[in-house]
Amino acid sequence: MFGIGKNIIEGALNTTGDLAGSVINAGGNILDRVSNLGGKKIKGKVILMRSNVLDFTEFHSSLLDNFTELLGGGVSIQLISATHTSNDSRGKVGNKAYLERWLTSIPPLFAGESVFQINFPWEENFGFPGAFFIRNGHTSEFFLKSLTLDDVPGYGRVHFDCNSWVYPSGRYKKDRIFFANHVYLPNQTPNPLRKYREEELWNLRGDGTGERKEWDRIYDYDVYNDIADPDVGDHRPILGGTTEYPYPRRGRTGRPRSRRDHNYESRLSPLMSLDIYVPKDENFGHLKMSDFLGYTLKALSISIKPGLQSIFDVSPNEFDNFKEVDNLFERGFPIPFNAFKTLTEDLTPPLFKALVRSDDEKFLKFPTPQVVKDNKIGWSTDEEFAREMLAGPNPLLIRRLEVFPPTSKLDPNVYGNQNSTITEEHIKHGLDGLTVDEAMNQNKLYIVDFHDALMPYLTRMNATSTTKTYATRTLLFLKDDGTLKPLVIELSLPHPQGDQLGAISKLYFPAENGVQKSIWQLAKAYVTVNDVGYHQLISHWLHTHAVLEPFVIATHRQLSVLHPIHKLLVPHYKDTMFINASARQVLINANGLIESTHYPSKYSMELSSILYKDWTFPDQALPNNLIKRGVAVEDSSAPHGLRLLINDYPFAVDGLDIWSAIKTWVQDYCSLYYKDDNAVQNDFELQSWWNELREKGHADKKHEPWWPKMQTLSELIESCTTIIWIASALHAAVNFGQYPYGGYILNRPTTSRRFMPEVGTAEYKELESNPEKAFLRTISSELQALVSISIIEILSKHASDEVYLGQRASIDWTSDKIALEAFEKFGKELFEVENRIMERNKDVNLKNRAGPVNLPYTLLVPSSNEGLTARGIPNSISI
Repeated sequence: MFGIGKNIIEGALNTTGDLAGSVINAGGNILDRVSNLGGKKIKGKVILMRSNVLDFTEFHSSLLDNFTELLGGGVSIQLISATHTSNDSRGKVGNKAYLERWLTSIPPLFAGESVFQINFPWEENFGFPGAFFIRNGHTSEFFLKSLTLDDVPGYGRVHFDCNSWVYPSGRYKKDRIFFANHVYLPNQTPNPLRKYREEELWNLRGDGTGERKEWDRIYDYDVYNDIADPDVGDHRPILGGTTEYPYPRRGRTGRPRSRRDHNYESRLSPLMSLDIYVPKDENFGHLKMSDFLGYTLKALSISIKPGLQSIFDVSPNEFDNFKEVDNLFERGFPIPFNAFKTLTEDLTPPLFKALVRSDDEKFLKFPTPQVVKDNKIGWSTDEEFAREMLAGPNPLLIRRLEVFPPTSKLDPNVYGNQNSTITEEHIKHGLDGLTVDEAMNQNKLYIVDFHDALMPYLTRMNATSTTKTYATRTLLFLKDDGTLKPLVIELSLPHPQGDQLGAISKLYFPAENGVQKSIWQLAKAYVTVNDVGYHQLISHWLHTHAVLEPFVIATHRQLSVLHPIHKLLVPHYKDTMFINASARQVLINANGLIESTHYPSKYSMELSSILYKDWTFPDQALPNNLIKRGVAVEDSSAPHGLRLLINDYPFAVDGLDIWSAIKTWVQDYCSLYYKDDNAVQNDFELQSWWNELREKGHADKKHEPWWPKMQTLSELIESCTTIIWIASALHAAVNFGQYPYGGYILNRPTTSRRFMPEVGTAEYKELESNPEKAFLRTISSELQALVSISIIEILSKHASDEVYLGQRASIDWTSDKIALEAFEKFGKELFEVENRIMERNKDVNLKNRAGPVNLPYTLLVPSSNEGLTARGIPNSISI
């Protein structure tokens, strides 16, 4: 209660200046309103959301807002002509009009929408209203959704799609401006709007100095110098800005530097983690924030993880058998009373309800992961182990084997001989009578290879107290029924006397009985551990979240809201900067939730930087990715111009359908505004956007020759398709399957804590006598499992306000009817794609669609309900 009172007092003090400005201007506003009485009026409708009046921290603002409204303050709007200029060649600015009935438009609980009337004084020679200024004379911000003019003489209905937070006018140097939902290339912009268009972009770029405040609207770049805290002794390398540790750029906050090392930015306290700066319009919407995402992430870092640790301080435990893992979903996890108090004292009621059983028993509860809903032991089969490489949460790594034995690209002068020790003799029994050469020529041998990615870091990783793992290679054979079977797993470690002496490798083979079966099960677990860490840090974080943020920033800095490409791409950026900023606070930071649960530990982000060196933008296009991995070849007679070499490859089959639909939509849309290559070349905003993206956003790769030159319409279409693919379908494929597959920690453990048992050791005897216990002592600990499960349950959920591919938050996002028709066509095509996916899942001959666990592949089904659904492609990387 004292905290609430303190917030009210502080809030009132913070708004004193805004109030003073409102009162000073009040008298003038009353005169404005009186002078506007009489004459022709244009009726309008404004939709906005105010700060929730039932939020105690906003209560003071509500009182002051009502006070200033009674004095004649409030919200004023001035229309700007797109056809008639004033003396300085800018569009003519009309007289002020004010929102009406502010006091009577009581907002519903949770800051829902409010609708206000407004009447504009009209001059016959005003022309088309292409923009408007707005001044917020209140003491708190509101979210301006739209302005619609009902019947503008000569033009009819005019709509302004705004979707932006507007702070009190004293927070801005100039009045906020919004443009009608028309689209113009820069050289086609009506002359009266050109300077307004240019000035608005300058406002969004800022000057690169100072600490950003919540009302700032500035997009700028910075390196990853905020994930460690030197002031408390944490050390992690700065990512970005060096050849040793290259990285995509993040949004700049301008926070003060660390006291101990000025190269680092200071970190916010956990309690302030949701207050990290991103432009306010990039923040979670009120529905998503109130649902679970923002506050649950915060609670994980400041309450749940320490609370769980307190449990194990009281009663250190390990899972002793698989039934105890099953009990997490069937009964819940029992919590001692003192630990229960520690765990729950800081939780909000909705989060408490979500985490704790409703029958007053002190248990953590988790929903049953789909991978064990229908078959509790299917996860352990070789068939499912291989199927998930094609239809699991990380289906992007399998590639066709083109060289045998597999070779390494690591420098032999540094790492010695790192080539595989697998020979034809080792695998010939599993090739259905073929030789290795014959199997390779028939496209039947495939590999999942983590060796080169992990080997340079294994010595350091295994020196930590939490990790004992291998670099793995897995060879697989494509059977006649379209499924894969594992042939051999190679587990490798650096030579104990030095990396330069090469790898020490051992081979493991499928087995069905006795201790050899248990050894084989452990070998598969080491592979999966490799995959889970690589998936979370590279396939998920780096290849979607991190690489896309520079596109978000560059688009807002260089492409006006009037630009057609801005309107095309911006829906695919929703919430990305905020979820990335939150991740830097609680997930990927030093000693954060990822480091504490995944095997790379404190080397997690450093490893992602090293692997960013291999990232190329063109290879993110799905067709290019499949060809590069050797799992598809160009074939003009095949659907989408590609022939898959693994016909039943659910991710690739569904993904190509989605890719094709996106590309057709992008081509239809871009062709409306760019009639030829010259139009692309002469678009200075577009060229500035693409140049800044390379030079600043991905500055450490600016000299790479593979960047598209952005000189042709085809380059623009391919690039925009790739951006949308990354933001939507690629992220959906690697994100929303995390809990359905990985919530069952036996199926996808996040780390391994001891090496393969050697004959004659106590661990080997345990493996013989109690294989379940030995397995559980090897993979993630009970604490690591609970924290990891908690994380991926959150990350795998859809919010109630999710907007999915083929949808827009507003039906009036553009006034271009042809563009709207093309978008409607896109939505219909996605509906057909969804139907085709569902039909494939019913085909019993496509054995990889559901597998032994009977979990149909739906991760690329475009639509979804909210919650944990294992389907749905949101427009953007919003979780």
